[in-house]
Amino acid sequence: MFVSGLGTATPPDRYTQRECYDALEASDQFAALNPRSRAILRKVLLGENGIATRHLALNPLADAFQLNPDALYNRFQQQAPTLATRAAERALADAGFTAKDMDAVVISTCTGYLCPGLTSYVSERLGLRPEIFTLDLVGQGCGAALPNWRAAEALLAGGRADRVLSICVEVCSAAMYLDDDVGVLVSACLFGDGAGAAVLTREAPVGKRHLEWTTAVSVLKPELRDQLRFESRGGMLRNLLKLDVPELAAQAAGEVLEQALRESGVARDRINGWILHPGGRDVLNALRDKLGLAPEDLRWSAAVLHEYGNLSSASVYFALQNALAGGAPPGWWWLCSFGAGFSCHGAILKAGEMPAGV
Repeated sequence: MFVSGLGTATPPDRYTQRECYDALEASDQFAALNPRSRAILRKVLLGENGIATRHLALNPLADAFQLNPDALYNRFQQQAPTLATRAAERALADAGFTAKDMDAVVISTCTGYLCPGLTSYVSERLGLRPEIFTLDLVGQGCGAALPNWRAAEALLAGGRADRVLSICVEVCSAAMYLDDDVGVLVSACLFGDGAGAAVLTREAPVGKRHLEWTTAVSVLKPELRDQLRFESRGGMLRNLLKLDVPELAAQAAGEVLEQALRESGVARDRINGWILHPGGRDVLNALRDKLGLAPEDLRWSAAVLHEYGNLSSASVYFALQNALAGGAPPGWWWLCSFGAGFSCHGAILKAGEMPAGV
């Protein structure tokens, strides 16, 4: 399977962490929190947590505090199809294909629920063929991009499709919740809104950089489910985020990497591109320490975190796009995502040279 095109999209409104704190401080919900919670929010939003700005589907920013089921559902229903479609259009343009060229579309999300799913809305807006195969995936959290790609890989390898449109879209501002739980508070400070899309093909792209998906591995740890997941409370999604998640993510990422290296026969020292889910500053630091990486190895992911925050499942599309646009070296790359479940996914990619004259 080959990555023939990538596209990303965010809402137009971008806010600094200071602006987010000022809006929060002015809200009724802030006054209802206990002093310890208010201090945590101030420390995370105004301290050095690796995030400078976030794109949010909010205008004005005070709309974030319309915390009721109808407002959150409507935000997801309005924004998710728009973001997913925009990212898909950019991926198609990058690949040099039209919507009619696609044989299947796979869309993942965890921040809202629609029935029919997002594939119905996106297929209509893009003008995909009526007979296209559609697959909606939910409930995989921040790690969803790689399972999405593995589903596409199965369709391509099985001869059911030649070209698959893969999309992850998250409207994290539609899954907002505030109370005195530390994990809930930290979540409110980390997540942004966005979508990523990829055109995945059976044949290698012509006239552009070669990027091939080779070996993929996943691990699921249900016994750690309550460390990172959503629950429903009062008709709204509430994020459960325990403080040991960075260490859990690093441990699982190390296990997945070692298994993938064994299966592929690729030596660890031959990996020269690291595309990691930027779940937060502490997550990236834990991954750096566990995998024995230099700060420079994290630059593609850290740049996404700095500008966009944690975009949940869409994040790795942004990081991969950064690496390609930023001239990451050819050779073997490691792509890794992790999230609810507790689950972790990784894939070894083979990145070719940039074609001459491009």
